[in-house]
Amino acid sequence: MTDDKHTATETMAPVGAVPSGDAVLATGPMPSTPPRSQWREVWSQFIRHKGAVAGGIVFLVILLGVFIGPYIWTIDPGFIDIRSRNQGPSLAHPFGTDQLGRDMLARMMAGGQTSMLVGIVAMLIALFLGTFIGVLAGYYRKVDGILMRMTDLFLALPLLPLLLVMVMLFRDSLSATFGPETGIFILMVTAIGITSWMPTARIVRGDVLALKEREFVLAARSIGTDNGMLIGRHILPNVISPIVVSATLGIANAIITESSLSFLGLGFPPDFPTWGRLLFDGVDYMQQYPERVILPGLAISLTVLSVNYLGDGLRDALDPRIRGR
Repeated sequence: MTDDKHTATETMAPVGAVPSGDAVLATGPMPSTPPRSQWREVWSQFIRHKGAVAGGIVFLVILLGVFIGPYIWTIDPGFIDIRSRNQGPSLAHPFGTDQLGRDMLARMMAGGQTSMLVGIVAMLIALFLGTFIGVLAGYYRKVDGILMRMTDLFLALPLLPLLLVMVMLFRDSLSATFGPETGIFILMVTAIGITSWMPTARIVRGDVLALKEREFVLAARSIGTDNGMLIGRHILPNVISPIVVSATLGIANAIITESSLSFLGLGFPPDFPTWGRLLFDGVDYMQQYPERVILPGLAISLTVLSVNYLGDGLRDALDPRIRGR
């Protein structure tokens, strides 16, 4: 009887006891959840930003409308039909017609293509210049003072009068060399790009100044990594977040600047539509046909607003310091 009790006591383990090593080996390690990738974390944070998601959807719809819409609505934006001039919205012309009988929907889509292309190309120029100058100023102390004083000089210049002077000086020569449309396009994107890089340069410089003192950069330098490799592999990948945010804001700024110049009559030729040019042409008919001003103005506003919200969401998603708030 005593032996039976002793045997039962040995076989019964107390509740909550830690299993022996043999038991752990028999059952194996507990399964662990695989870590999520960085881009999945970024996407998860981005879709939680309702404004950014809405802005991305609106911007995508506008892009599809201006670049794919002409394949569906095939009316030539430059086709003149005097008998149909100054018509209101109808099934034949959903946005009406202008003073020459040209279809406003077709001109809105063609104008959107030009405005979007100007915004994207000018943003790329400004982004390249701003990133290049910001990295040089932040990494090389010897040129920091010179580059930052040059940045301050550009920031102090009145940009709109400077753009007007550039357009007046180079418009005729570029139009004669490349043609009216291509020449003005080159002038627009170049003028906007070289006058919009300063905020990007300041932001990138600040991040580079902080990054070059981090442990992983010091470790890479200690093993003999040259400056070019150090910047390309360790510095630039860690300043992607401010660069992406600057890119989204740069598109909005370039679209507004191009629209302002076209509204002042210093942009593309009258027969080459942009949203700013449509605004300029519709001012004289604003009281009789207010939709001619409302439609391009609404397109500019929605594009700029959606891009700004998109930039907000990307900033929150790409910055690990505020991710998850």
